[in-house]
Amino acid sequence: MKQIRLLIVDDHPIVREGLAGMLSGQADFDVVGEAKNGTEAVTLDTQLQPDVILMDLRMPEMDGVSAITAILEKRPLAHILVLTTYDSDADIVRAIEAGATGYLLKDTPREELFRAVRATAQGESILAPSVAARLMTRMRAPAQENLSAREIEVLQLVSKGASNKEIGKALHISTATVKTHLIHIYGKLSVDDRTAAVTVALERGILSLGNIP
Repeated sequence: MKQIRLLIVDDHPIVREGLAGMLSGQADFDVVGEAKNGTEAVTLDTQLQPDVILMDLRMPEMDGVSAITAILEKRPLAHILVLTTYDSDADIVRAIEAGATGYLLKDTPREELFRAVRATAQGESILAPSVAARLMTRMRAPAQENLSAREIEVLQLVSKGASNKEIGKALHISTATVKTHLIHIYGKLSVDDRTAAVTVALERGILSLGNIP
């Protein structure tokens, strides 16, 4: 039986320990490493080159999306299965656009998780039912509701009270570009100001309360 080598990435030690114990109980799974943040994940992926990486999203030092991007830049054929508690449109879109192979929630039943890991090792795209439903809703929504990943990033920073200058610095874009993104956001959400944009985005699930301190 071919072993599927796994790297677990999560900032909570108890979660890592629980996943490692559960996955190691499968004869064809071999947990070869654990990382507590994205930075460690990138380093361990280079060293271990696992078949599947189970990636949390919100972690210190380097978040999951940044880690996915960095890993795929070095190893384009890496298979990364997001395993998180977050299912907002913003989180899902950023992870999928970064190149995640699949996206599951941490309340996924263990047998489904096992099947998803095996499918991910074969390069198959696996999505939690709620995630798939969100993506379908997003695709079917009127065009004005569909924000780009960059526009969502801008709106996330707006929700945290960042100024245009601060947003530009955080995203490495000019203030003029930030203004252009905001104009597009207002048009797509049919609003006239920053507060209304955040309110509508929360109502539609584009942002979640977890994005706002």
